[in-house]
Amino acid sequence: MEILVCVKRVPMVGGRIVVTADGQDVDTRMSGFTVSPHEECAVEEAVRLVERHGGSVTVLTLGPPAAADQLRDMLALGASRAVLLETDGREWGPVATADAIVAAVRSSPAPGGPAAPSASDDPAAPPAPGCPYDLLLFGNEAADTGDYQVGVRVAHALGLPCVTGIKNLEVTDVGARAKREYRGTEEAFDIPLPAVISVKEGINLPRYPSLPGRLRAKRATIERQEPEWHPEGLRKERLRVPAGESKRAAVLGTGPEAVPALLALLDELGVLS
Repeated sequence: MEILVCVKRVPMVGGRIVVTADGQDVDTRMSGFTVSPHEECAVEEAVRLVERHGGSVTVLTLGPPAAADQLRDMLALGASRAVLLETDGREWGPVATADAIVAAVRSSPAPGGPAAPSASDDPAAPPAPGCPYDLLLFGNEAADTGDYQVGVRVAHALGLPCVTGIKNLEVTDVGARAKREYRGTEEAFDIPLPAVISVKEGINLPRYPSLPGRLRAKRATIERQEPEWHPEGLRKERLRVPAGESKRAAVLGTGPEAVPALLALLDELGVLS
């Protein structure tokens, strides 16, 4: 079973969000980077499927040269091949990102064979005969933009079945069974392979990378491609950080003198009966 997992490099944000002076990007100079949690679960799910059924896992990301670090993190989890669609650092929207992934899939070599035939790099062209992967896994949405679009766009361009929001995945003799939760009930989908599936955080608990896995990932070769950026008709005006709640601490007093003020506050909050 050959599985492609598409991941995204996103900033680790644990503090105040700061926008650049031109209002076009989030200032990440003081942030570390990681892989979106949904996509980390997608890699773990792919590794588990290969452990049960055999095959290999390829991880792919689109981003600047530094995104190779996140690919190595995924190699340490058990993926066997990594592909970086290297950009100049500019932001790619969901349309351009999906186009680049589709072109990469069409040009991917079949396992143990030559590159898949493709008459055109146009993502709108008919799919090349024989997808080189049995499964294309995505995170349900990226942690930074949350646009939910890339996996669906890739499936549409490749002419593959697609299910989203999946919390349980099994591969059967005739395809795959994918399950998701919806309004308190569970929906199940039986789909043929190859297919595109986006998974949600919680489908599994990603493993910690082992020391041999980290050493293997450090030595691994990252395959690099340079996709051509195409404008997608959308223009960003500016980013704005929403106003947060302003909270101030009030000192009620010190010692016994503070008791009346404390009782009045508790009474105002409805704590006292």
